[in-house]
Amino acid sequence: MPTLYNVIRRPLITEKALNTREVEGSLVFEVAASATKTEVKQAVETLFNVKVESIRTSTVAGKERKRGRYAGYLPDWKKAYVRLKAGEKVPDFAAEI
Repeated sequence: MPTLYNVIRRPLITEKALNTREVEGSLVFEVAASATKTEVKQAVETLFNVKVESIRTSTVAGKERKRGRYAGYLPDWKKAYVRLKAGEKVPDFAAEI
């Protein structure tokens, strides 16, 4: 089984992610491409000491990048929308933003 820090790569702090947190009460994380919803749930509950209500995942296609006449693609990556149960405190990193 992968470690908790291999499952959750980093929190996504973008305008869309912040809007999702305010409107839906969901946190957004970049997760490992092979991570399942169960692994993400266990990792979030263990790392932040909160209870998770639901998780939605999506795979984001890598963008094309060009450097001069050479072109290539960034790798695909996966993100998870984690909704906390009602009454749960938002982790400190997300509350200060």
